[in-house]
Amino acid sequence: MTPDGRDRSTGRRRRWIPLLAALLLSAGFSVLGVWQLERRAWKLDLIARVERRINAAPTAPPGPDAWSGVSADRDAYRRVQACGVFAAGKDTLVQAVTDEGPGFWVITPLHTNGGYEVLVNRGFVPADLAAAARQATPPPSGGVTVTGLLRISEPHGGFLRANQPSPDRWYSRDVAAIAEARGLTHVAPYFIDAEAMPQAYDWPRGGLTVVRFPNSHLAYALTWFALAAMCLGWAGWSALESGRRRSV
Repeated sequence: MTPDGRDRSTGRRRRWIPLLAALLLSAGFSVLGVWQLERRAWKLDLIARVERRINAAPTAPPGPDAWSGVSADRDAYRRVQACGVFAAGKDTLVQAVTDEGPGFWVITPLHTNGGYEVLVNRGFVPADLAAAARQATPPPSGGVTVTGLLRISEPHGGFLRANQPSPDRWYSRDVAAIAEARGLTHVAPYFIDAEAMPQAYDWPRGGLTVVRFPNSHLAYALTWFALAAMCLGWAGWSALESGRRRSV
């Protein structure tokens, strides 16, 4: 007991509680920092893989036998080339915002020489031309070769809005929903963002795919490690101060 009647053991326990909490917080912040470094390594690897894909020579897109294995990790942004005939009159306009301003992607089915359909994003058309887009910007007739980037379906809508097939309002490139709305039955589970194609019209304008992956993981890691160091520093100061008080 202290001269004023307080239990010394109780006082020591009370001093240890914030010290233990600081050590636990420091450990937790350190774990988060390490996790961010691991995420950074994964992101750098992803960026490198995608850079190789978009700069590679185009290859044939996955055919029906390979559709079940198509994934974002393995196939997204592969440069592909498909040959076939566009299905006239089955365009779908999907809301978009690009460096050209607000407007729509023009999505058109391509009946490939492989016997299946693939949705092709022929490019961007400004909002003020959207009303006449289907009539003013028909797809090329006859056989065509489409070169572009393989993209994974976007089934969850976009712009915080869900797709509305009945009134034909689209906010994301949901392959399955668009295929059903257009009466397509043998459609690849991905779509192709076409590169700019020779055409008699200014729109739609292809080749506007933005390949950008935010990579702030190092900054996040440094923040977590700084917080861990602050907690550890406070714990050390608290331990020294507690020892000093006991020696008085």
